Amino acid sequence: MSASSNSGAFRIMGAGRLTPARTARFTFDGKSYTALEGDTVASALLAHGVHLLGRSFKYHRPRGILTAGPEEPNALLDVSRDAARRQPNVRATVQEVFDGAKIASQNRWPSLKYDIGAVNDVLAPFFAAGFYYKTFMWPKEAWAKIYEPIIRRSAGLGVSPTEDDPDHYASRYVHCDVLIAGAGVAGLTAALSAAATGKKIILVDEQPEVGGALHYDASTTIDGQNGYDWAQATAVKLKAMPNVTVLTRTTVFGYYNHGFLGLVERVTDHVAKPSKDAPRERLWQVRTSKVILATGSIERHMVFANNDRPGIMLASAARNFLNHHGVTVGHNVGVYTAHDSAYEAAFDLKRAGVSIAAIVDSRDKPGEAVLAEARKLGIDVLSGHAVVDTSGRLRINSMTVARNGNFDRRKIKVDALIVSAGWTPSVHLFSQSRGKLKFDEANQRFVPDVYAQNSVSAGACNGTDTLAELIDEAITAGGGRIALSGENRFDWTGGMIGAAEGAGPDHAVKAFVDFQHDVTAKDIRLAVREGMHSIEHIKRFTTNGMASDQGKLSNMHGLAIASEMLGRPIPQVGLTTFRAPYTPVTYGTLINHSRGELFDPARKTPMHALEEAEGAEFEDVGNWKRAWYFPKRGEDMHTAVSRECKTVRDVAGVFDASTLGKIEVVGPDAAAFLNLLYTNAWDTLKPGKCRYGIMTREDGFIYDDGVVGRLAEDRFHVTTTTGGAPRVLNHMEDYLQTEFPHLKVWLTSTTEQWAVIAVQGPKAREIIEPFVDGQDLSNEAFPHMSVAECTVMGVPARLFRVSFTGEVGYEINVPADYGAAVWKAIWERAQSMGACLYGTETMHILRAEKGYLIVGQDTDGTVTPDDAGYGWAVSKKKTDFVGIRGLKRPDLVREGRKQLVGILTKDPKEVLEEGGQIVADPNQPKPMTMLGHVTSSYWSENLGRSIAIALVAGGRSRMGETLYVPMADKTIAVEVTEMVFFDKEGGRING
Repeated sequence: MSASSNSGAFRIMGAGRLTPARTARFTFDGKSYTALEGDTVASALLAHGVHLLGRSFKYHRPRGILTAGPEEPNALLDVSRDAARRQPNVRATVQEVFDGAKIASQNRWPSLKYDIGAVNDVLAPFFAAGFYYKTFMWPKEAWAKIYEPIIRRSAGLGVSPTEDDPDHYASRYVHCDVLIAGAGVAGLTAALSAAATGKKIILVDEQPEVGGALHYDASTTIDGQNGYDWAQATAVKLKAMPNVTVLTRTTVFGYYNHGFLGLVERVTDHVAKPSKDAPRERLWQVRTSKVILATGSIERHMVFANNDRPGIMLASAARNFLNHHGVTVGHNVGVYTAHDSAYEAAFDLKRAGVSIAAIVDSRDKPGEAVLAEARKLGIDVLSGHAVVDTSGRLRINSMTVARNGNFDRRKIKVDALIVSAGWTPSVHLFSQSRGKLKFDEANQRFVPDVYAQNSVSAGACNGTDTLAELIDEAITAGGGRIALSGENRFDWTGGMIGAAEGAGPDHAVKAFVDFQHDVTAKDIRLAVREGMHSIEHIKRFTTNGMASDQGKLSNMHGLAIASEMLGRPIPQVGLTTFRAPYTPVTYGTLINHSRGELFDPARKTPMHALEEAEGAEFEDVGNWKRAWYFPKRGEDMHTAVSRECKTVRDVAGVFDASTLGKIEVVGPDAAAFLNLLYTNAWDTLKPGKCRYGIMTREDGFIYDDGVVGRLAEDRFHVTTTTGGAPRVLNHMEDYLQTEFPHLKVWLTSTTEQWAVIAVQGPKAREIIEPFVDGQDLSNEAFPHMSVAECTVMGVPARLFRVSFTGEVGYEINVPADYGAAVWKAIWERAQSMGACLYGTETMHILRAEKGYLIVGQDTDGTVTPDDAGYGWAVSKKKTDFVGIRGLKRPDLVREGRKQLVGILTKDPKEVLEEGGQIVADPNQPKPMTMLGHVTSSYWSENLGRSIAIALVAGGRSRMGETLYVPMADKTIAVEVTEMVFFDKEGGRING
């Protein structure tokens, strides 16, 4: 065995696939090391004989590298380029080394080698599972001053960066026919098969190169070619196909409803000097018709005493470091296994010149083929034996071996120990898709059973063990016709779950199940003794499977130990829930561009800058910036709003209504669809006419309202409240797709496509008439509640004759790009005629003067159309609409319900506070009987007094009655009135 001293004494010359001439320098805890390009941090440090990489969370025990993949629970490191570009909790087995990388260990003080927190290991009896539920209760005063500060300082792994993140992140939305998760043999085969059908394919793998298990499995051949070489050649072939996209360094982290998957691509984390234009990571949001899951399986560790020392790792990890990176994990390696796969790791190490101290196999009868090969290579195999202990403070130096059921022990010197308890199918994404698992009793594993979406599992994740079956399964999953054959040198047998010999109920040893959270076999047994009989309760009591690896290694062992203690079969004990993300995803990737000003972006209308120039004060309405009022020099808000209200009634006003929600409802069944969504009828509405509509929920309460214009037999322009647009569209889509999928209707949000200029007041027609072509604006040709498609200033427009003020009103809808120009021209003419600009405050007052409600202000989620005085808007002829059954519930038609009414203060100058409670007797002892509350309250300059709208129990039966609004400093007497305060006859709206 010869080694390259420059890149590490444990680097074997001629082994692996990396190029010795391509090197990178990095530091770990301040010490400089040399790596080869393509090394992970884990393989680079192992090449230099560094096994100690961290400390465990609770006991601060020394920990080393356990795996070679994303399931790594121990080697979580801090990786940085500079002070601002720093990320904690990076898995050393995933992070590729780049030149100049600064790597630091975590969860230790003052140093990794000498960690004062290790005292917790001595105090372990006081920190048994669930101790936090039973401690820190006394004395009560100590919680805030002692316990909580200490716990907060101790909690978590790593230190979050405090500087702003200077990197940027990208995002893409993609549709495809087939997405394949995993690019091992199964995934690549499925991709070749699917690609042959001509469908659009996306193949995803989390590693830098395709190949999956072929990274370590050097004995596999496919079509007579070395497996890894075949994988790379296949990737080249797939990338050349126009219908295939191959994404490496990309993880499918979430599988959601309706074929929607989340992917995260590591774009520059491995690059020494990334381009300033390149994103650090890219979020892919993919919608696909079919998903092929080829996610493989995860090797399990052996659960035995002191199985967590640095230098103990999975057999597949040791094999990966050797065959791909050219690194041996030690010079004298022990093997402890219950599965044949560990033998192949021993064979590869042996052929590379590494001494194998012994293979300790817990089975009495290992696989005959691997046993024969071990004898041929001169490897000592101890079948029917167990490793019952290990020694070594910062790295393993020996293993203690005993025959099963025998007390005689012997120590065997080792500098590394590789282990395997078998393999667990990676069913995480399948479970996220809401698929149901079944337990394979013969092989002690859960495998996919019932699919909830259009997906199929292929290969090891499906419990398929032989290469020939795997290939056939993958070809079938892809749906194409290809010919492929493969061969493994050995067929694997064996496997176990649960605690091994020497770590049973009668042994008070630390046999770790969950490494990151320091959960041992005895912790799980304690949880059962404490009364935790559900696996979900056991999980929370012990925190098993709750670390950043989400139990990828620990779940099956923990389940088996609990099953044994409970005396129940594993399927009856249950299985914990697999949740997204599959592996940790950075906040930067998820937030993407949504930070700084874009974190909660302000939506502005096309006229915003012009309104700003006119001195508008703005208010936030959801995300929208809306002109609130337009003060002139020396005016306060009250004065400005009073002026605007008078001017609109006397002359006219111009208002920016662009924020109204707008939805295009199109299709031969559009009217039938609206009939089902709204309380009133739409099939009787003629093209060119508008109608006010109310939308209720299933429970019969008002959900939204707005004016709907019918442009043609199959096209409606629907308006919603400003804040209700997204939820109304979602509400419509939900019912269209789930309840009324037979209807031929298409819904499109057009809120931001149309700029809307409302001109209201006696001179409204005179103001807009010169700009309108193609539509006669006379009352006879274009009465109230009409809509027409015409041109305004030569721009295609939709003109509505509607009013939210009770005056003659028009709403001019023009494409958003022309909004500012049209608004400017209309305002110049309106201004010359004595009109004004007005904002949302004036709009609120004017509509309240007319008794028009605002959903969400005058309604509170418990108001029916009849409660609001809009019973006329509920069709008596329709047999069905959303909410029809809810409206018939006894409680919604009983006497005494709260109803919207107008109220006037006895003192006209007294303006009520919105939200003020209303009572019948102000002298009633507390608790007083509340009759309702004030929903809207304003000063009306047009009426020369205050006005208000309120929800009052039995409101319409109380007309003329005096009620009271108790305030902190006084009680205000009010009279119940009709909701319409101005122009009660309604003549002004018709001009």
